[in-house]
Amino acid sequence: MSDITLTNANMNTFDSEEKISTFQTASRLTDFGIKQNNANILLATNINELLKRVCFLEDQNVQLAETLNHFVETQTETIRKIQAEHSNAMKNIAVELKSLKAELDRVRLSTKLNNTAIERLNNAISIAENQK
Repeated sequence: MSDITLTNANMNTFDSEEKISTFQTASRLTDFGIKQNNANILLATNINELLKRVCFLEDQNVQLAETLNHFVETQTETIRKIQAEHSNAMKNIAVELKSLKAELDRVRLSTKLNNTAIERLNNAISIAENQK
């Protein structure tokens, strides 16, 4: 911002409460005009500095919005990739679980058949021993 700050003192363009005589009017009016011009210059300088700051802040705001949009797009794409990988992993796990269940059922059936066969052989041995 400008080094020139607006104060009541430098914005005061009319500083006399005394009555001005007819002969003093021209010189007092000139003095008032000079002070008013100085006040206008101070105001214009401060307004121009404020306009520069507003433009700078608007530019920063646009850059920040662009950066934020890029970040959101990047993160959204990353999330989509992670979701796709997760979905594929879940499908692979489901396939593996299905094959594991089939294998487990096969082993259970095999075990049951083997136990039944062992019982029959055991019974046959027992019968054979009893007949001796």
